[in-house]
Amino acid sequence: MAEQNFVDYVKICCRSGAGGAGCVHFYRDRFNSRGGPDGGDGGRGGHIILRGNRNVWTLLALKYRKHVVAGFGGNGSSSTSFGANGKDIILDVPLGTVAKNAETGEIEFEITEHGEEEILVPGGRGGLGNAHFATASNQTPRFAQPGELGREEWKILELKVLADVGLVGFPNAGKSTLLSVITAAKPKIGDYPFTTLTPNLGIVQYRDGRSFIIADIPGIIERAHEGKGLGHRFLRHIERNSTLLFMIPADTDSVAKEYDILINELKMYNPELLSKPRVLAITKSDRIDDEIAEWIKPELPVGVPCVFISALTGKGLDELKDLLWETVNATTIVPEKITAKEKPKRDPYARYAPRKERLSAHTPWEDENEDEFPAIGWDSE
Repeated sequence: MAEQNFVDYVKICCRSGAGGAGCVHFYRDRFNSRGGPDGGDGGRGGHIILRGNRNVWTLLALKYRKHVVAGFGGNGSSSTSFGANGKDIILDVPLGTVAKNAETGEIEFEITEHGEEEILVPGGRGGLGNAHFATASNQTPRFAQPGELGREEWKILELKVLADVGLVGFPNAGKSTLLSVITAAKPKIGDYPFTTLTPNLGIVQYRDGRSFIIADIPGIIERAHEGKGLGHRFLRHIERNSTLLFMIPADTDSVAKEYDILINELKMYNPELLSKPRVLAITKSDRIDDEIAEWIKPELPVGVPCVFISALTGKGLDELKDLLWETVNATTIVPEKITAKEKPKRDPYARYAPRKERLSAHTPWEDENEDEFPAIGWDSE
């Protein structure tokens, strides 16, 4: 994927459709000239919906679509006929997309499963017809509710790459080279810092037709959590990886020092990242002999599986695949993992004023600004 086509952050203006107005109507036929109220309800306005799509890898389709507008709901009619619902707008997004409120920064939901749908901005609720307002003391109500107005909100969509293994390391640690050797991905490779400017994904073909996904995250440097270098723009992609593969060149001055810097950057950005399983790979081991390798081993971190590899000669790559496969399978079987079907039903109107079970003529909507939705009346006899 071209670097200019990888978009992991967009800010869009979403405007849902207004709900249709309820109808004021009374039943009439040749045998009954004074029938009861039978005005129907208005249809709801169109929703703006996010849908997960595993065939989409970037938010590029939304980069130049700053305004998303849904359709209006239809008005109610006689014979308690409901108005048509407004046309919904469905936006396909890659898995790992997080929706935020642009004003508050609050995370509203995330898309993690193929086909999972979440309402980003709900449409306005349709107004009730006069049939709902008939009582013993008022058997001929000549008023109905107008439709609720649509909502216009700015939303931020962030993509956090979903992968089984995430590569973490300084620039020129050999992450892109390793990805190009053990997968079919073709990342940009160069002998200079920050060759990789966007995350790259690849599928590692393991034994017996099994496979796992590996992600090359752009290089991290000291004080990256403060915005230095590429900053924390790509640190969020590490949050969605089940296993972290730390990569440190064998010819570095101090393996322990670089490892501590990487751990500290992850800790400063998000302490929860330290709970993820880690594997350490000493890259470019073709540049050292066995004597230097034995000299490096005492300063390796305790309790972290380590392997010496060389993407150039293929040294240790099979051992690394075995180690990653065992680590990934040991971490993916999590009892509390919730799939899209098991997630609790999210109420799209929960952030807004709830609707009353029984509405009166004077309070047609339970809203912060009730004056915006007064009961209106007209006679359609």
